[in-house]
Amino acid sequence: MPKMASSIPDEVMMNAALIKELADVAKDEALLQGVLMRTKETPNSSELVTYAPFTLFPSPVLKPVFHQALAVQTHFNTMVDKISQDTDFLQEALASTIEVDDFTARLFKIHQQILKEGRSQSIVLGLNRSDYMLDQKDEKTSSLKQIEINTIAASFGGLSSRTPDVHRHILKVSGRLEESRRVLANNPAAGLARALAKAWELYGSERAVVLFLVEEVQRNIFDHRYIESELWKRNIPSVRKRFDEVYQTGSLDPDKRLFVDGKEVAVVYFRNGYMPQNYINEQCWDVRLMMERSRAVKCPDISTHLAGTKKVQQVLTRPGVLERFFPERPEVVQQIRATFAGLYTLDMGPEGDNTVAMALAEPDRFVLKPQREGGGNNIYGSEIIRVLGAVKGSTERTAYILMDKINPAPVQNYLLRRDAPLVISNCLSELGVFGAYVRQGEHMVMNECVGHLLRTKSSEHADGGVAAGVAVLDNPLLV
Repeated sequence: MPKMASSIPDEVMMNAALIKELADVAKDEALLQGVLMRTKETPNSSELVTYAPFTLFPSPVLKPVFHQALAVQTHFNTMVDKISQDTDFLQEALASTIEVDDFTARLFKIHQQILKEGRSQSIVLGLNRSDYMLDQKDEKTSSLKQIEINTIAASFGGLSSRTPDVHRHILKVSGRLEESRRVLANNPAAGLARALAKAWELYGSERAVVLFLVEEVQRNIFDHRYIESELWKRNIPSVRKRFDEVYQTGSLDPDKRLFVDGKEVAVVYFRNGYMPQNYINEQCWDVRLMMERSRAVKCPDISTHLAGTKKVQQVLTRPGVLERFFPERPEVVQQIRATFAGLYTLDMGPEGDNTVAMALAEPDRFVLKPQREGGGNNIYGSEIIRVLGAVKGSTERTAYILMDKINPAPVQNYLLRRDAPLVISNCLSELGVFGAYVRQGEHMVMNECVGHLLRTKSSEHADGGVAAGVAVLDNPLLV
């Protein structure tokens, strides 16, 4: 397995006293810069906060690969938006999944109801994050491979706007002035807020608010607060509500305008509702339907949520499918397709049977993915044999897709998290790229790449994000 050189020389990495001192400085700097999370003991109170977990040093990322990921983002924005408008495609792509996956089926039912009634809002707002790893099978070749695209509740645009200064400071203190100048500026919060503001403005009511639909447990509130703060700078009011609060005080008027707590809602920004356990009762589903039926701009609307499912991701890798969305644009198709890893159907029939056989024969080559967001759901190695072995002959297998396992080269770093020992780790990084777009009717008003996110985890951990407690925040140092 090739190793990627750390951005920091060994005499720093191996000097225990220096590392301890740098870690203390780093934690203070993170608190000074507002890289914050609430504690797991008191997740709904800001009386006590801690630093969000992060790496001591920024991690090396190959410059051409980084720029490739940024360059393709506006095309992914366009693709997601086109899929969301292609009713027949969504129906065909998800047909087998909705038979066996209750959550996707419920979302799809709302989608069908909206189609039947007709959409009451022509403004569409998309804030997404496309996640990649660098596949380094050998020393010579490395290629950017997409893990997934998150079309709902894509997080860390706020906190990742605050981490560059932390790493610049640490590099200066450790005597690496030249490297500290190379830490990239990054402000996804501003870009995400710009798109929210544009949708709010197009909605056209100065008194209307942006509603953040939030979870019961809000450890990661500061990540949201940066975006709220950018909206308030523009004098755009925002409110935070949970499903149950919207259920109690929300209603539609005869023109389908959404009111919550007496305030008209211009934009619903979902930071919740992306996984089954978010819908703790039927009332949550009623609220989701009410919001979807309303004239408020939804981020995302139900069809854009469905466009981000793993099944759609797998169907997009089939020959000729991208061309459906980009006819006459072979260069765009090529740019997008270059980032696809091998994805395989588990639908019933010979092709799905082949996938099963392939996975059972060489499980270490693959990842088995259910239709879920939020990290910590994927299945690896011998677990694949256990899970697939149990469902291989039944339609239950169609709730999953199979994907080639991506093999990034590990890099040494220190992961700083509360109550964890300070030890050097072999780390793997995942690069996220934030996209933001606004469409009104046929007209694309805004389509941008608005920043990036690097998350790093110890190579012992197969799966999981920062909020899931496995990965930590990082910055790329381009090499």
